[in-house]
Amino acid sequence: MFQNQSKYFKINHIFGDYISDCTKFCNYDIMTRVMEKKYKIIACDLDETLLNSERKVSAENVEAIQEARNAGVRFVLCTGRGYKSAEGTLKEIGLFKEAGEYVISFNGGAITENSGERLLHFDALDFDVARALVEKAKNYDVCMHAYTKDTVYVYNFVENERAYVAGRMNVVEIDEMSIDFLRGQDIVKVLFMNESEEYRKQMKIDFADIAKSCEVSFSSNRYIEFNKKGVDKGRGLAILAEKLGVDIADTIAIGDNFNDLSMIKAAGLGVGVANSADGIKPYCDYITTRTHDESAIAEVINKFILGL
Repeated sequence: MFQNQSKYFKINHIFGDYISDCTKFCNYDIMTRVMEKKYKIIACDLDETLLNSERKVSAENVEAIQEARNAGVRFVLCTGRGYKSAEGTLKEIGLFKEAGEYVISFNGGAITENSGERLLHFDALDFDVARALVEKAKNYDVCMHAYTKDTVYVYNFVENERAYVAGRMNVVEIDEMSIDFLRGQDIVKVLFMNESEEYRKQMKIDFADIAKSCEVSFSSNRYIEFNKKGVDKGRGLAILAEKLGVDIADTIAIGDNFNDLSMIKAAGLGVGVANSADGIKPYCDYITTRTHDESAIAEVINKFILGL
């Protein structure tokens, strides 16, 4: 359904089942782009958005993505994970090693062309800031992930986190909560896992002094994440769009959680899947009727790219 109705005006019988009578609302700019097929990029989150609960892309989503590509639309994975962990999904959707196709990873910290894994953009945390975050977190009940360009290092890899990560990415387990051994390498992101929302919110407050030079976000209803200040998915999408000569208004962003909010706000059409966190829904232009387990991405492509 369309959101933010204060932005919209009443209109009669436009575009079939989207707007059927004058009591419904429609964003004229959005509907114009649908009718003119002006969207050029779809930036899509992975976990709890494109991927279902089996960590796979449904056949319906795969088919819709191919139809969007046939219509000249780029489909860009936009994830908090690293590029390597997205390769399996790229294979599923036919974009693995494809020239002129891209992945935005690390919450916007990196942009990679799929062909040759050519790195176009990279933004790392200051090492001393990353180290300070980890040192402070020693006093908290968390599992830690530290991300370099190619490897995820995990401390306190508790069973429920093992179960969540399985099938999503490979990690290297470490036996000490320290990243001193990584000095001299680029640390693109640090995150901490605790399944309590209140606990994570309190951590954000407690870490405020250190995090002044960080971008802080929440994801997957289990993580608090720290990137370099100014690094987020919205900025990543804007950088890629500029490199490709695409107006940011001609992009669609699809997500489910707070680390997706920046790209949902930045894109011409910001979409939340039905299972999105309640806190991001007021900022979405459109909420799908389907969840990530019901091929929500196909719904978006059918409505806004193919006009079905």
